[in-house]
Amino acid sequence: MDVVREKRDGATGSEAADGTGGAAGSGGAGAGGAGALDETDAPRATDAAGAAVGGAGAPGAACEVAGTGGARLGGGGGFAFGPADEERRRGVRRMKLIATGFLLVATVVYGLAKWAGASGAGAWTGYVAAAAEAGMVGALADWFAVTALFKRPLGLPIPHTAIIPTKKDVLGRSLGEFVGENFLSEPVVRARLRAVGIGRRLGHWLADPEHADRVMEQAAAALRGALTVLRDSDVQAVVGEAITRRADAMEVAPGLGRMLERVVTDGGHRRVVDLVCARGYDWLVTHGDSVMAAVQGGAPGWTPRFVDRRVGERVYKELVRFVSEMRDMPEHPARAALDRFLGDFAGELQSDQDTRERVERLKRDVLARGEVQDLIESTWNAVRSMVVAAAEDDHSELRLRARASLLSLGTRMASDERLQAKVDGWLEDAATYVVTTYRDEITLLITDTVASWDADQTSRKIEAHVGRDLQFIRINGTVVGALAGLVIYTVSRLVGG
Repeated sequence: MDVVREKRDGATGSEAADGTGGAAGSGGAGAGGAGALDETDAPRATDAAGAAVGGAGAPGAACEVAGTGGARLGGGGGFAFGPADEERRRGVRRMKLIATGFLLVATVVYGLAKWAGASGAGAWTGYVAAAAEAGMVGALADWFAVTALFKRPLGLPIPHTAIIPTKKDVLGRSLGEFVGENFLSEPVVRARLRAVGIGRRLGHWLADPEHADRVMEQAAAALRGALTVLRDSDVQAVVGEAITRRADAMEVAPGLGRMLERVVTDGGHRRVVDLVCARGYDWLVTHGDSVMAAVQGGAPGWTPRFVDRRVGERVYKELVRFVSEMRDMPEHPARAALDRFLGDFAGELQSDQDTRERVERLKRDVLARGEVQDLIESTWNAVRSMVVAAAEDDHSELRLRARASLLSLGTRMASDERLQAKVDGWLEDAATYVVTTYRDEITLLITDTVASWDADQTSRKIEAHVGRDLQFIRINGTVVGALAGLVIYTVSRLVGG
């Protein structure tokens, strides 16, 4: 019957995929694909979508399909059967024919031996008949055991048959529990990762300049993508709020006082005083008329003009002399007075509560100004532009330093066992955290996936993968049964005389 069906399937091009499952049997019989004895049970179905629907017949049987889609899908499980599955199914059918052929040969030999014995051919016919009879029994027993895995033999409601269709969900749960207990446990994950030696392998990989360049290219692309996706307004608002909140929470007066105290102690402020005195002297020389006009303008109205002019000239000359002396004399009394003032002010910033509160009020006023907020937010644009430009330039300092760091890290990881152990430990901790935290979700994925498969289609899919090898069980059952029958008959003859 398989031959007829295979020819029919080849003519229509509508072969339905099938599969097999595990093995079970009695009396030494194993598991295999469904036998050829009941392959006439295979149904035919016509579907407008062009899907091949597997029936309750033998796994090796085909389902004729006429449809527009031409898709080979069994039941509602969603399996797709490709060219590789079709080739496997053809191999299963060939092995079924061979296994059935062994049964037919044993049947023919048994009939001929009985006929020859009845015709008086001799005692040898009894030995041959016993071997053939036992071979038939072994073949039928293994056929029944194999068929019972995937459907009910001959369609009879025999208990504990059609194991895969009826127990598919139970098998799925058992598979999920097995994977969770034996593959997703912390000791197994740690032992496996430790045996792989990811830290050492990663170090050798990163130490290769080509690999380091590849990592840098991908990192630069990811960085550019992230900076492109981010909206400037959102980032600016976050940066501005973070800086403002940080500055508002931190009291700046004591820090400013300590910094000013160190500057005065080290004499760092003297260059600033030198610059101010030099620029002040130059300004006075250039704007002498303005200074004298300002002095004369502040004089009383009843004083004579020539007196006002003489007073203005005198004040101007004294200002120029004072500034020039202060500029040219490092030990000028005014400089010493300024040093004392700065030193006292530095102390007040650190210890005087009133001064510290005044500085805090000034800080809040400055931070509240719109110009300052705009300046803070604009820093994001500058930083983003700088980072993007550096990421796009293969010869930028950022790319070169990052590449050198990767190569150095790879070289260290390849040779430093302590660093390797540390990296391996991090990876093991991360992996075991994921496994122990989400183990139930992972096993549930297996259970739910198996539960969603169509029972008959699952059987056909399994048989397509392992059914060819399983047919050898039927062949072995025939051969071993024949040998066992021959031995038993021979012993019984010898014992019975």
